[in-house]
Amino acid sequence: MEKSKERVDAQKEGAHQEHLQKKTDESSQAGKEHLQKKTDESSQAEKISELTDTLQRLQAEFENYKKYIAKQQKDFFCYAKAETIAKILPILDSFERSFKHRDEPREFSKGMELIFHQLATALQNEGLRKIETVGKKVDPFQHEVLLAVEDGRPEGTIIEELQAGYFLGDKVLRHAKVKISRPKQQPAEKTEEGAAGNDNKNKVFV
Repeated sequence: MEKSKERVDAQKEGAHQEHLQKKTDESSQAGKEHLQKKTDESSQAEKISELTDTLQRLQAEFENYKKYIAKQQKDFFCYAKAETIAKILPILDSFERSFKHRDEPREFSKGMELIFHQLATALQNEGLRKIETVGKKVDPFQHEVLLAVEDGRPEGTIIEELQAGYFLGDKVLRHAKVKISRPKQQPAEKTEEGAAGNDNKNKVFV
């Protein structure tokens, strides 16, 4: 009996020890999982912080890049304007010299003509070209028709330039305003009723 009781007590003690070990293992595992969770959360927070810092730095760099590009464009346009104005200054000087001869009509007229050619040459050197008009077939991409009159030339032929048009490079800067020819209108045919009316008018009643 005593041995049987000791065996039962030993079994109970073993079961109790096993239960305690299981609880200990579960607690240890829970602790590990909790610690791992805390570590993962901390690592995730660090990654978010790093990404936020990177994004802010990229945004700042992009803003600085936009400011740099805007300044470069402004400087370029300023330089381009300065270069063009510098080419026009000699023409301004010519105007000033011509105005000194305003009381001498012949010299003044000659000076204005020279200045005109000087200005035209300067603009041509910048890529300005005059659109051809008189004698050409009207082109809606280059010409703007203001008047159409009966003329002996083929229909749509430009017979007069009302305002010059210009190309800048290959781009139409301003359309030329023109007058073109149109076909002569044929007189309307007489109707039978109209003809009869005319005949009655021509009759003399006694």
